[in-house]
Amino acid sequence: MIIVVAGAAGPAGQAVVRRFTDKGHTVIGVDKSGADGALAVDLLDFDAVKKLAADVRAEHGRVDGLVHLVGGWRGSKTFAETKLEDWALLHDLLVRTLQHVTLAFEPLLTASGRGRFAIVSAKAAERPTQGNAAYGAAKAAAEAWTLAFADALQGTGATANILVVKALVHEAMRAADPEKTFPGFTDVDDLAAAVEGLWDTDANGTRTDLTQ
Repeated sequence: MIIVVAGAAGPAGQAVVRRFTDKGHTVIGVDKSGADGALAVDLLDFDAVKKLAADVRAEHGRVDGLVHLVGGWRGSKTFAETKLEDWALLHDLLVRTLQHVTLAFEPLLTASGRGRFAIVSAKAAERPTQGNAAYGAAKAAAEAWTLAFADALQGTGATANILVVKALVHEAMRAADPEKTFPGFTDVDDLAAAVEGLWDTDANGTRTDLTQ
């Protein structure tokens, strides 16, 4: 399979890249930083994203999986202390990048016949706290966009789904704080397994809670 991972240099991205690479699939990692062998593409630059899609089409003709892992968090102690600059940042990271990759890669996902698209959302989207207003609103917007994308994919064999976490944890976090238990957190390797599991179902437009 041909798998594109957006946000490939972060811990979650590295876990997804590793899982699919270990299974022998072709993985195209994309990250603004260009770290860890990822292609250095600014996903806020729509022309650059469209060029990336055109390059992938020219080389592979299709995309079997697109995993959007571009993230970020900003918060405050109270609702009144919310900074609209944080909203602007989170809108760009969580929503605008998502819009660009889905619009550019839709034809490549449908060309696969069984293309799979996924985002990672957060419990904050369904029950935001006052200090998470900007973050929760951005995640909710990302979910709405993904569900609209799922509707567009109906009948194509491709799907778009949402994986929900409280937060993510990885080995470096555990090593830095060995006494902490991280209750309700989802390990990045478990997230990668859930992404792989999307090919075991034809469900489309679902919201799967990985905190259970």
